[in-house]
Amino acid sequence: MSKSKLYAALDRLSEIELTVMARKSGREISRPVWFVREDNILYLLPLQGSDTNWYKNMQKNPNLKISVDGQEIITGNGKAITDQKKVKEVIEKFKSKYGDSDVKKYYTKFDVCVELDLKQQ
Repeated sequence: MSKSKLYAALDRLSEIELTVMARKSGREISRPVWFVREDNILYLLPLQGSDTNWYKNMQKNPNLKISVDGQEIITGNGKAITDQKKVKEVIEKFKSKYGDSDVKKYYTKFDVCVELDLKQQ
């Protein structure tokens, strides 16, 4: 998929499927997640921050797969971001995209976010 098609697909979506490798069993686990894109970076915000299982799995194996409509479109290594200034910037982007009330409703801990560099694609 070309970069322009990839970005167009991401820009029209509110949810993507994230696949990580389970840290104990080694099997793949997929979950729907919200995201924001800024230029060549895709940001993910774990629902329960650093306590979120997919985030813990990513800490052990950073390889992430992103799928849209069942088609894998992105693979790459996720990078944990713990700098609170950057995390707050990402939270604000999520609030802009999804609404302040929904972010407060679904997200319970705001200590980390994850970035995936789309230039790897």
